[in-house]
Amino acid sequence: MRKVSSFAVPHLQEYTKTSFSLISKDFISHFSSLPSTSTNPINGNQPISPQSSNTHLKSCSKTQSLHFSNVKTQQFQTFNTLVEQNPSQLSSRQRKIYERSQLEEAFESAKTIQEMIQVFQEMEVSFDERELGLPCLRIGLKLDQEGEDPEKALSFAKRALNILDRDDKLSLPLAMTLQLLGSTCYSLKRFNDSLGYLNRANRVLDELVKDGSCSDEDVRPILHAVQLELCNTKTAMGRREEALANLRKSLELKEMTLERDSKELGKANRDVAEAYVAILHFKEALPFCLKALDIHKAQLGQNSVEVAHDRRLLGVIYTGLEEHEKALEQNQLSQKVLKNWGLDTDLLRAEIDAANMQIALGRYDEAINTLKVVVQQTGRESEDRAMVFISMAKALCNQEKFTDAEKCLEIASGILGKKEKTSPVEVAEAYMEISMLYETMDKFEAAISLLKRTLAMLEKLPQEQHSVGSVSARVGWLLLLTGGVQHAIPFLEDAAERLKESFGSKHYAVGYVYNNLGAAYLELDRPQSAAQVFAYAKDIMDVSLGPHHTDTIEACQNLSKAYAAIGSYQLAINFQEKAIEAWEGHGPSAVDELKEAHRLLEQLKKKASGVSDGNMMKALPLANSSEQVVVSAIERQRNATKMLNQ
Repeated sequence: MRKVSSFAVPHLQEYTKTSFSLISKDFISHFSSLPSTSTNPINGNQPISPQSSNTHLKSCSKTQSLHFSNVKTQQFQTFNTLVEQNPSQLSSRQRKIYERSQLEEAFESAKTIQEMIQVFQEMEVSFDERELGLPCLRIGLKLDQEGEDPEKALSFAKRALNILDRDDKLSLPLAMTLQLLGSTCYSLKRFNDSLGYLNRANRVLDELVKDGSCSDEDVRPILHAVQLELCNTKTAMGRREEALANLRKSLELKEMTLERDSKELGKANRDVAEAYVAILHFKEALPFCLKALDIHKAQLGQNSVEVAHDRRLLGVIYTGLEEHEKALEQNQLSQKVLKNWGLDTDLLRAEIDAANMQIALGRYDEAINTLKVVVQQTGRESEDRAMVFISMAKALCNQEKFTDAEKCLEIASGILGKKEKTSPVEVAEAYMEISMLYETMDKFEAAISLLKRTLAMLEKLPQEQHSVGSVSARVGWLLLLTGGVQHAIPFLEDAAERLKESFGSKHYAVGYVYNNLGAAYLELDRPQSAAQVFAYAKDIMDVSLGPHHTDTIEACQNLSKAYAAIGSYQLAINFQEKAIEAWEGHGPSAVDELKEAHRLLEQLKKKASGVSDGNMMKALPLANSSEQVVVSAIERQRNATKMLNQ
């Protein structure tokens, strides 16, 4: 991953007794001119560009600042003149100062990291430790930007911190050092440490603005770098909802700095759209993607590659919104541009996307014909070929040609099995797709086995904990469906915790998992535990889906069922009445559901009055619709993630 540490910084304050500049304008300006130094942390490998404006250097108010310059200070010019005219007249103290100035000049002019470290080692003899904070920071930034030795970068960053973090005095160099520590810890996969340093950097910058030491403009470049690093780190920890908030903040900072129709701003909007798609918030993703498309069309024209990428993402979003005709239209427009530019790999994957959209529209023969053409363009052992056969199997499953579908899945699995070590994330996503198709064919043991294999791969990858949660949810649901209730509970409990951490406690996927977990508890005669998690499920779905969504109503009825099993009939009646009220809002489309809801209410009233028509639990079976809802939710997530990563 490229480094956010190469972002431009406006200046560094001076905290040493010497008056010379240890971080040169040339060095900082070089950093400010670098291309994008980060990747989309949520999904994909598109760079997130730092703002490239404000390469001039300013000082913070109320502080003694370094104004970087290639021109020597007046003090050093005087020493140079003395040496040139009569070196013997220099006192020991003056000679020492001159030697230090020569080292400082050599450090500024160093081009490579090796040259910088060599001069630094000489500086360690002539300078006090407290004077070496800024050189340590500069070397650490250079090492982090190159990305080849994060351990060494970390050592210089820690040394800089020890020097600069004294007497509770806040400064921009301190904030930069904390950001550097966060970046290097991220590279070393020490995500908790990274988060701690970055959060503190954020606080330092906030305090510098609040106390008037620096202006918003002074801290903005560093704050932008910190926000992107926070996004990277939280994504790696599976905390995608929080990561998205940091990515939004970085976009806001860009909007304050860049021109309104800047190409870089278009790219930043697309990054945010991709982040929303990764957590299945398609409605929220749509305006950002449309804004990116508008900017890129205006700046680059209809036939630019950036516009093609925008349209492909827009197709994914429309697919998530189940507007499949719009999705296919955007895909076809994207394909034309990709073909004109000769981007064969992107074009091939767009064609696979198109086939999946055709399947969603029920145009199975058309999809199969598309895939037959595409497969001829793939290598025999390529991942793209495996994806073609998976899509082919999907179309055949919809036509109930299960034997042919199984053959396609066997071919795909054979290709993918050879790539588990080199491409674990891509293979895991494909395995999830295959397992879903096995479920469609009622081959549950094969699906469970493949999902457990997927879990074993993903659990080794810290950044894929959201996927671990999704896969655990599916394993738990399948075990529940096939009678392995006791074995299902650990998977469902683990899934709930991981998905909360990744997507937030109010995400609808968490609600579905709680709904199934409640069903498992109820099956094992643990009605109090069931009532608790059903209540969680209902609260989540009320927020994420709305109280009148069919899945929310099912959760409400399940909660009623759990209270009835406990013997709290009045509560059970109250929730069943709420379910009836919600079903009535659906009109003629929910006549059967409303009739069944009234029947259950009458049974509850009889039970409450001591009159029973038989075994209550038999009268209130586990709702299959809740189980199907989990599959539907996971399938949407899988499809969106797969299409975005192709």
